[in-house]
Amino acid sequence: MSQVILHHYPQSPVSEKVRVVLGMKGLDWQSVQIPRYPPKPDLMPLTGGYRRTPVMQIGANVYCDSQCIIRELEQRYPEPSLFPGGGAGLAWGVSRWTDGPLFIAIIAAIFGEQGHELPEEFANDRGPLYFGPNYDVDTFMRTLDETLAQIRAQFSWFDQCLADDRPFLLGEQPGLADALGYYLVWFFRGRVHAGPAMLRQFPKLESWEQRVQALGHGRPADLSADRALEIARTSRPEVMEWIDPADPLQVSVGQPIGVTPHGDSGDPTVRGRIARLTPDTIVLRRRDDRVGDVAVHFPRAGYRAG
Repeated sequence: MSQVILHHYPQSPVSEKVRVVLGMKGLDWQSVQIPRYPPKPDLMPLTGGYRRTPVMQIGANVYCDSQCIIRELEQRYPEPSLFPGGGAGLAWGVSRWTDGPLFIAIIAAIFGEQGHELPEEFANDRGPLYFGPNYDVDTFMRTLDETLAQIRAQFSWFDQCLADDRPFLLGEQPGLADALGYYLVWFFRGRVHAGPAMLRQFPKLESWEQRVQALGHGRPADLSADRALEIARTSRPEVMEWIDPADPLQVSVGQPIGVTPHGDSGDPTVRGRIARLTPDTIVLRRRDDRVGDVAVHFPRAGYRAG
């Protein structure tokens, strides 16, 4: 089965990035709502423990991390391209900034503004996930002004891209760069109290934000978690086995291996047998009693394997 299934929840900023890409490509897709916090009992059988949002499923292939999800969508649905002016590698490089320092700064602003009034469930889950087990809310509160100044400086870079009144960040057509910027503006506007006022300082950015929003999310249709698991169980993983001979790991097909996001986040390691390793992607074969055999795909950048 080749239908795109997105496991997500409406408030997830990274899911919004993927939903915008689905809108740019005008795709039909199936929407499975998952909990905002662990445990996620109907997701773990697919991912083997990966708990972040979103996750994309196509049959018995499971794609973790928006980097991996978007790359697969571009490969399967190349038109319209996410790289209308070329420069795919550069756009992925930009994602390491937007999905890293800038995203984390916005999370820090939320902690700094709301401090000890944050919902306990949110603070206890997201704090260690993004800042490690020894994070300190009081530090975020004391440094809030500087955090907002850093965010403002970086949003000004997007505004500079639009100074010549181009409709999208890199020209006449939308692309990955727009999704990378838009989801952060969407997140900042909706979750940071100071967000709307700061964004009003950038009228070109706000006009661009409205144009990206108008692209929509494609054509989603609701799907139950049980049905998604059944689709995985009745499908077979599609993986072309291959190992990059130049990869420093020097592994072989079928070798047991674990994959974990970089950092001190406490994320569980997903274990399986390696099926494919390229400069961009690592794929594990694994088996679960609820879904049978699945292939779990991860990006190479930002993840450690071993």
